[in-house]
Amino acid sequence: MPISRRQLGAAAAGAVLLGNAVACGKPDRKTATTPPSAAVVSPQSLGYSINVNKGGAPGYVFFVSGTAAAHLGPESRPCVLVIADKAGNVVWQRELPAGQTAGNLRVQHYQGKRVLTWWQGRKQWGHGLGASYIVDEHYNLISTLTPGGELSSDMHEFRLTSDGRALITSYAEVKADLTANGGPRDGKIYNCVASVVDVASKDTLFQWDALAQVPIGDSPAKYTAGQVLDVYHMNSIALDPAGNLVISMRALSTVFNVDCRTGAINWRLGGRHSSFAMADGVEFGYQHDAEMPDSNTLTLFDNHFESNHPEQGGASAPSRLKWVHLDTNARRATLLRSQAHPGDLSVGAMGNLQQLPGGNTFSGWGTGEHIAEFTAGGHMVFDATLPGGTYRAFLDEWTGDPVEPPQVTFAGNTAHAVWNGATRVSRWRLLHGPESDTMTPLATVDWAGYDTAIPLTEKHADGYFQAEALAADGSVIGRSVPITR
Repeated sequence: MPISRRQLGAAAAGAVLLGNAVACGKPDRKTATTPPSAAVVSPQSLGYSINVNKGGAPGYVFFVSGTAAAHLGPESRPCVLVIADKAGNVVWQRELPAGQTAGNLRVQHYQGKRVLTWWQGRKQWGHGLGASYIVDEHYNLISTLTPGGELSSDMHEFRLTSDGRALITSYAEVKADLTANGGPRDGKIYNCVASVVDVASKDTLFQWDALAQVPIGDSPAKYTAGQVLDVYHMNSIALDPAGNLVISMRALSTVFNVDCRTGAINWRLGGRHSSFAMADGVEFGYQHDAEMPDSNTLTLFDNHFESNHPEQGGASAPSRLKWVHLDTNARRATLLRSQAHPGDLSVGAMGNLQQLPGGNTFSGWGTGEHIAEFTAGGHMVFDATLPGGTYRAFLDEWTGDPVEPPQVTFAGNTAHAVWNGATRVSRWRLLHGPESDTMTPLATVDWAGYDTAIPLTEKHADGYFQAEALAADGSVIGRSVPITR
């Protein structure tokens, strides 16, 4: 559906409290299920390959193939939502319509249950205009969210909180005086807005407007004739333990901590006006995914983008995952840990750091085209390549139970057992017989992805076929409709 944008200018309030928080109610489940994918993908067609797989934490890998290519420039490959196991087998996929892109595919919690969430919409250079999606374990649509009014959801952040709220980024094109950045007085910028939305009611409870709080001149961005200047580039929103917003603005190389009631800036780290003295190793540039796992620790993906451009005076340097200790009394930031990829990847855009419950760290390396997992000691235990990159990548547990039954398709002398999104299938049993009610087992094979191939011989050209999905204990958990070739 078309989504317009509200122009938020300097006159807009920096923090707008639109209503009191409400209790999280039951979502509307009468909406249609998400449409089935029209195309079959495989690890090979995605270019997804595993380089290192030595164990690490359990779970599935969640990413969007083609995000970087579609988001940053001309479309070069379809954008596909993907869940894969750590061996590289695709468990679930959904290819988007031409002209659309997506980001932030991940598992989150809503009303005490695991849900699958992502952003989807029209691509724009550097951001997107669309909506945030929530589906249940059956891949049924629970809700789509935007901040309301004329603001759409942007791809950079869609984070659910434990009390039924959502944190959403939005971009709006507005008029602004750009003389401080070498531009005209009647120029245009992309203003950035952080919204807190109640999922059940879809009411927007709070908004923080970057233009109302941060002068355009604080940005090092320089104007080029005719452009809409991206002076802020908000790319993540999280909550600190006290409930304040932790906001990353890439163009400022700054992380902000914002009071969630008044909109006042409690402190900022990095950039031109850091509230903290920064010890050796803390400095970062054009960062992504700033979070605070505790009141004194900040984690982020340090792209170190400025140093990736020698023509701007910097020397090439690898991007890093960083853990920073914040002494709020002494106003001093010190480096706790820094993790580079063994390939010394310099990631110009995108990236994330996911702290896993067991102590490992999972990470997407954006345009560096890698997904990796590290132990607390820095040893890489998982690494995958993904041509075109992905905005973020996550590792999590997930139980998918599709509403649609399995299907059997044929290609030459090969049957394909297909059940998109089913996670409990251990093996496939193929039945065959002259009539649909007289079939017997023909072959049993291990599950090898949501589209598992089962070789046939020419003598099985006629008759009926049916596929049975078997759980690990051998019980039948799904059957396809009997069909002939």
